[in-house]
Amino acid sequence: MPPSPALTADDIAALRAQVHAALRDFVGFTPLPRSPLPPPGPETIARYIDHTLLKPAATPHDIAALCAAARQYGFASVCVNPRFVPQAVAALQGSPVAVCTVVGFPLGATTTGTKVHEAQEALDAGATELDMVQAIGLLKAGDLRGVAEDMAAVVGVAHARGARVKVILETALLTPREIALASLLAQAAGADFVKTSTGFGPAGARAEDVALMRAVVGDALGVKASGGVRTYAQALAMIEAGADRIGASAGDRIVQQAQGQLPTA
Repeated sequence: MPPSPALTADDIAALRAQVHAALRDFVGFTPLPRSPLPPPGPETIARYIDHTLLKPAATPHDIAALCAAARQYGFASVCVNPRFVPQAVAALQGSPVAVCTVVGFPLGATTTGTKVHEAQEALDAGATELDMVQAIGLLKAGDLRGVAEDMAAVVGVAHARGARVKVILETALLTPREIALASLLAQAAGADFVKTSTGFGPAGARAEDVALMRAVVGDALGVKASGGVRTYAQALAMIEAGADRIGASAGDRIVQQAQGQLPTA
């Protein structure tokens, strides 16, 4: 059984009304259509995974190895820093693996204009998925409109190019109420996913946070669990809690465990 969300349905409804009031004349976007996923299992788990390498010391050689593994296993995407988007696009040409990059990473504290410029540059280089960090400080300050406008600015340029946006909430810095508010704001902005973590915060994904995010957004958005997911068992636990995408630097290890090539311990 997935964990129960940290807020009740009534709590979420009250927060939804608060967001609606704060964004009364706000116009967001509509999430892009999503393709259904098969049930997770040894032969399908790779389709849930964004195979990720965002370490500051990553080299072109490391990115080449990441992309080779993505081709081999058929991951949903590779997620790389913006500098490596052209290399990843070239390496994955002709494959179904998407190229994802990050925007406003890892703090979310750059200006909206900077985030838009980063997004446009990444799209020009061939990225088709953008994982943007929300304006965490604005959320903490209660500036719900500012958070939504920041998200929508990136969503607008991405959707105009057919690219998806995953909004990184950095859940370890947030209360359950703030996680719910941020998820509602991402939904209002038209984001395609809400995502737990950058992997650079104080903690990564927790099943209870994933369950809360899924309870808030329902089936309208995807939910990505990212940060600290290193085993097949952990990936399945996140999926059971409501995730339909897993961000992991250990994507190849997860698949190998699932298929019995590595021990599960």
